[in-house]
Amino acid sequence: MKQSLLAAALLSMACLGAPALPQKRVPTTEVEDPFLWLEEIDGPRALAWARAENDKTLAALQSDPRYHRFYEEALGILQAKDRIPYVSLERQGLDNFWQDESHVRGIWRHTTFNSYRSPEPHWETILSIDELAVTEKKNWVFKGVSCLPPEERLCLVELSDGGKDAVFIREFDRYAKAFVPTGFDLPEGKQSVSWVDRDTILIARDWGEGTMTPGGYPFIVKELKRAQPLVQAREVFRGEPNDAMTAPFVLRDSEGKIHAIGAMRAISFFEQEYVLFGPDGPIKLNLPKRANIVGIASDRLIVTLDEDWAPSGSTDFAAGSIVSYDLAEWKQDPLRATPSVVFQPEARHALSGLAVTKNVLILTILDNVQSKAFTYSYDQGTWRAAPIPLSVNKNVSLSAARAETDEVLFTVSSYLVPTSLWHFDAATKRLEILKTTPPRFNASSHVVEQFEAASLDGTRIPYFLVRPKNATLGEPIPTLLTGYGGFQASLLPSYAGAMGRLWLEQGNAYVVANLRGGGEFGPRWHKAAQGATKQRTWDDFIAVAEDLIRRKITSPGRLGVIGGSQGGLLVGTAITQRPDLFNAAIVEVPLLDMLRFTKLGAGASYIGEYGDPAVTEQRGWLEAYSPYQKLAQGKNYPVPFILTSTKDDRVHPAHGRKAAARLAALGQPYFYFENFEGGHSAGANLLEQARRLALEYTYASKRLVD
Repeated sequence: MKQSLLAAALLSMACLGAPALPQKRVPTTEVEDPFLWLEEIDGPRALAWARAENDKTLAALQSDPRYHRFYEEALGILQAKDRIPYVSLERQGLDNFWQDESHVRGIWRHTTFNSYRSPEPHWETILSIDELAVTEKKNWVFKGVSCLPPEERLCLVELSDGGKDAVFIREFDRYAKAFVPTGFDLPEGKQSVSWVDRDTILIARDWGEGTMTPGGYPFIVKELKRAQPLVQAREVFRGEPNDAMTAPFVLRDSEGKIHAIGAMRAISFFEQEYVLFGPDGPIKLNLPKRANIVGIASDRLIVTLDEDWAPSGSTDFAAGSIVSYDLAEWKQDPLRATPSVVFQPEARHALSGLAVTKNVLILTILDNVQSKAFTYSYDQGTWRAAPIPLSVNKNVSLSAARAETDEVLFTVSSYLVPTSLWHFDAATKRLEILKTTPPRFNASSHVVEQFEAASLDGTRIPYFLVRPKNATLGEPIPTLLTGYGGFQASLLPSYAGAMGRLWLEQGNAYVVANLRGGGEFGPRWHKAAQGATKQRTWDDFIAVAEDLIRRKITSPGRLGVIGGSQGGLLVGTAITQRPDLFNAAIVEVPLLDMLRFTKLGAGASYIGEYGDPAVTEQRGWLEAYSPYQKLAQGKNYPVPFILTSTKDDRVHPAHGRKAAARLAALGQPYFYFENFEGGHSAGANLLEQARRLALEYTYASKRLVD
């Protein structure tokens, strides 16, 4: 149930490490931007502008007769009582966070494993966010919970005002089902917290002026005791002001026993250091900077590598590998302990998911973007792999794991087959299906195919096409193309009921491109389109669009693009570099002004993915594609639909606001909608999500189907 600041930040931020040589800085003077006033998030003029834009967009799209049908169908799917209630595997049972028409903000609830197996589990409510919001007159959005092992009675609950990444953290007694009257209670902030014991926590947060990084994340960790005022917290670690962030690090085994305490210093999104607190002072571990400590299994410390590593006197390890250390040896001397290999990827393979249980590791591995699951057991000095017999030609993803046993949950999904939830016990090898999503749309008329497009430099870019099986060659199909291509994140096949009902079932096609910059083929696939070579991501996306047209699956008049966050930047580059290829563009919570992104929200954290506009050479990379500046007179853009959120404290809404204002100044048509709640997800609840889906597919239908 835990979703930490670190986890949220790692989805959105990136930053280069300190350069070895000085780099030439760009003078601070910039070309005049007439829309800087839209960067004031809550400025009265900016909000009035956003309300006026919303009114225009809602009037145009909600008047379409399809909108209300799409809204009701989307809401019905999102709120369906028979959808899978995904759970975390806790020591005392199973926890779930649930939203529906009766629980708009949601409830945190609990059941037993035997009850969960039944068609109608008995749920015990632990905390109602709806009731809490009414009582406290707050727009609370539940962001996760972290409970103190092994008892897991005392929990730190994270609550966001309107969906922001910044949260309030309050101690909660899950047995008493009440907040602890004299418990830990942290004010709002972007913060990361770890339990040490029932009376001690480690916190990284805003401690006052000068304690946050340029990206808006903390770099100081302090220790706080129960009943101690926050101002009296004791500093235990300090990173550097220009780091990406710092977070507390507490390493526990399956029984909850602590084996190390320290801090994780993220020099950048992709580079970090681990520092252990010892009796003789802090110890900086000699791991490579692109390594992650993920846990303890079979008395071995498990570490993943995102770069090639040749430790002195040891085997060479390739990027994308997993290594392990003997825990006792590592604790005795962490700087001289010897790592050994667990897993190394082959060509076109990549680690997709990893769960650490008591005695084994559970891996999901991608083979040309097709996934398989394995157990890895440590036996006589060697890790031995065994396949888990789950469905082939479907995406297998880890859903949950229980650290104190060897149990895991998998989801098995594809574009046309409803998602199923499976339970696997590695100790007994028992595999059973627990839940299946009922079909949300008629998939019988569609087929899934995997193709490859040749990018500008000849690299083969795979993509999935979901199309009507009886489509006539040469008759263009209304098609939505999506991608991401950043931060080593992968886009994998999944069952999207609302997309299927609102788009595929209407006889349309959907395409998912696996672009460089993503993680579909591991760290090297990501590194191939990062910083100076980021244009390769945009080239890959355009190549897929051209391939769809070449194969006569669709045409420029029937082809649209959709993407969010980094995917929103992807869409922005597509329509500014090749507006002739597209007739629709859905641009969700996007980055668009790449010459000012470091000054907007958490933007300074993304430098590692894109470069730094304050450095002369790197500014050149960004100027070459920055969509906001590339919007120009004399071009016909595909009437983009831009969606943002006022509460988005990850990607600033000014990116979308300014692009819409620039299009208006150019006399170009567009749609703009700003949700005043919701954060980076652009929707604080299922009602807002249904509205967004209905608006998007109404727009897509108007542009590509009509």
